[in-house]
Amino acid sequence: MSSGVEIRDGGGVVDESLTSLTDAAHAILGELVAGGAALGWVDPPSKPEIHALLEKVAAASRAGDGALRLAYSGDRLVGLGYWLRYERPTHRPHADLEKVAVASDAQGLGVGRLLTAVLVDSAREAGIEVLTLDARGDNEKALKLYRTLGFREYGRLPDFVAVAERRYDKVFCMLDFRD
Repeated sequence: MSSGVEIRDGGGVVDESLTSLTDAAHAILGELVAGGAALGWVDPPSKPEIHALLEKVAAASRAGDGALRLAYSGDRLVGLGYWLRYERPTHRPHADLEKVAVASDAQGLGVGRLLTAVLVDSAREAGIEVLTLDARGDNEKALKLYRTLGFREYGRLPDFVAVAERRYDKVFCMLDFRD
């Protein structure tokens, strides 16, 4: 499928297009979180929460402090991801890859790899020195993908992530463009 997928820059979305993007992103993220995906929510996020998130990331993208990328198959959103530059002045040369999500029916088809690779390239082009991310320790598919794209683990907090009674490690990874 990834050959039929187009990655678009989502930094320019505003007003009406943000509303339709919110609906599509909400459907993807809601389904994934309801199925137990490790995306930072315990319960599926609300539409207003997704709208505010997309608005924030698009604004950061327009300011050069982030990148929002959208994966489309035809006119259908099948994935999204973003990175944001750290706000702390001493960390400004660096950014965090915060979310990469692919619709469940498009998983395993290369969409996540393509989306992540495009995000990595955009961070490099933006002059980011170190791109970081964290992942839930049981998310082996994502961790394997990140390793194949050059990320390396630099730390782990055992049993840090709480989902009801279950606990998972929080795994920290980095891609150092200074090397």
